[in-house]
Amino acid sequence: MNEQGTCERIANEQGSVVRHHRLGDFRAQVDNAVLLATEWFISQQHADGHWCGELEGDTILESEYILLLAWLGQENTEVARKAARYIRSKQQPDGGWSLFPGGELDVSVSVKAYFALKLTGHDPEAEYMQRAREAIRDRGGADAVNSFTRFYLALLGQIPFDQCPAVPPEMVLLPNWSPVNMYRISAWSRTIFVPLSIVWAHRPARKLDDRLGIRELFLHEPRDWPPLMSPGKHSGFAAAAWRTFFRLVDATLKFSERLRIRPLRQRALRAAEIWMLERFKESDGLGAIFPPIIWSVVALRCLGYTADSAEVCECLQQLKALIIEEDDTVRLQPCKSPVWDTAITLRALAATETPPADVMTRGVDWLLSKEVRRSGDWSVNVKVEPAGWFFEYENAFYPDVDDTIMVMMGLQEADKGLDAACERALRWILSMQNRDGGWGAFDKDNDLEFLCHVPFADHNAMIDPSTPDITARVLEALAPFELSIGHPVVDRAVRYLRKTQEADGSWFGRWGVNYIYGTWQVVSGLARIGVPVDDSAIRRGARWLLDHQQPCGGWGESARSYDDPSMKGNGPVTASQTAWALLGLMDAGYEDHPAVRRGIQFLIDQQQADGTWHETEFTGTGFPRVFYLRYHMYPIYFPLLALARWKQSLTSDP
Repeated sequence: MNEQGTCERIANEQGSVVRHHRLGDFRAQVDNAVLLATEWFISQQHADGHWCGELEGDTILESEYILLLAWLGQENTEVARKAARYIRSKQQPDGGWSLFPGGELDVSVSVKAYFALKLTGHDPEAEYMQRAREAIRDRGGADAVNSFTRFYLALLGQIPFDQCPAVPPEMVLLPNWSPVNMYRISAWSRTIFVPLSIVWAHRPARKLDDRLGIRELFLHEPRDWPPLMSPGKHSGFAAAAWRTFFRLVDATLKFSERLRIRPLRQRALRAAEIWMLERFKESDGLGAIFPPIIWSVVALRCLGYTADSAEVCECLQQLKALIIEEDDTVRLQPCKSPVWDTAITLRALAATETPPADVMTRGVDWLLSKEVRRSGDWSVNVKVEPAGWFFEYENAFYPDVDDTIMVMMGLQEADKGLDAACERALRWILSMQNRDGGWGAFDKDNDLEFLCHVPFADHNAMIDPSTPDITARVLEALAPFELSIGHPVVDRAVRYLRKTQEADGSWFGRWGVNYIYGTWQVVSGLARIGVPVDDSAIRRGARWLLDHQQPCGGWGESARSYDDPSMKGNGPVTASQTAWALLGLMDAGYEDHPAVRRGIQFLIDQQQADGTWHETEFTGTGFPRVFYLRYHMYPIYFPLLALARWKQSLTSDP
């Protein structure tokens, strides 16, 4: 939908939202909107003090769950059928399935959806299945799926494992000083790699009845399928050379497998098993995210763990905990986001200046109870006292920079003081700064670009380098600790942010969609750490935000912008992205700018009677071009934060 169409849609929805114009006074409208949202959050707080909204992904979650159940011989269960009904409900008019609402057909998502439907009894001759089949074949067929999808096809006997990239368990044995080792890849890839390496070694295929297979989606024999490639923007001679090198390595590893030349195999499998089991502890499953938990189930069964063993049952229980079941459907979350949601909610409530004390105290206490005090994977390369926070309910091996700094800000703003936990987290954060001055998510200096060309890397997240959004948020979190311009850590980070600003004044958003997210965060981070608001970097970033306000007063950007630069800052208007733009502009000193007033009015006009904002778009980013997210609380706590911050900035009546 274009900008004009988006605004017309919003105008047509005005009758269904709460209008506050008749209050007559703009400030009173803002006060009322803040009160409504605050009351909603109070009603949603859990008894122990935390908040947690639904975290929604695309249908690969339901499809992969069904494919796992099929491998376990459970494709005819009620939960599988209900998950299939959910998949069916998300089919697009063109016949396929996409990564986000309104996105183009994604071949891997669509092949898995079609396979899951067929496994659960959907007639391949039904109109919607024929439409799906034609759409998939038109986009390259199953031949074009990514590496993870190939593993599922191999698991269910559709292709040989040799058509998947090699995932050698021997990599677990490589020492940390080795140029390539397990800790050189990102934390999320690492937690998938280890169980998948066990699966690669054992190759546990289930033979399906031919009528359940998906050969009709193949354009060519699997041996003739195109090579796997990362969807990232890696091109040129060096990239081509690395791809050629890793394909040669892949072929060599597979040749060695056929000749059974694998002298360290049993030792490697035992090391992988120990590594995996150790990280089950104090965690909502391996890595506390859906993909490694799925592969942990398969890996454990490969290693001889019985279906009723404590380890297998625990993994299956963690998957079950991600299920949201309704009368006719089942959907799954990729993980849960309680620490993230609680920290941002506390920040939003604190900005209202009069939050209920008991609500805030319980939220603060819950966050403090989640502090990590043990070493995790990050400690392989960083020697500092363990501290920080993770994203989920339990994930002790994987605290991350972004959650840690968001919690630090939540605690500081809610408590109006600097807790000892924040002091510990500060030391941890400072030690995690990368050599380029920025920060990544889980590890330090996890930036070996050549690893992005291994065949396994087509999920576009093989490494965890510095990103502008996290780096800027770190600066925002450091400000209360009296770190400012002139401090070496701050100066290096500011240089990194200046270097990564794009020609049009915007910044890329790695963890939120997209340039609106990145530009908001960097403008705010620079301003809050002490860069003057008339600095050219801030002014250019603010101007970019102003230039992308839509006629209705809001902002919106589609995840299409990750693939199409012409879509930067363009897309359906959303409450969450409008709030981000407003927060950036206010930090840049534009509180009284007419654009900010119109953005505030947009949020007021779009608020619903219960204090929330309606938003179906995916504005969160898991892996650019591969996986996107809809945080169900984004369009509630971010607008509340923006409205409350605007109230704080008032110096005179509007």
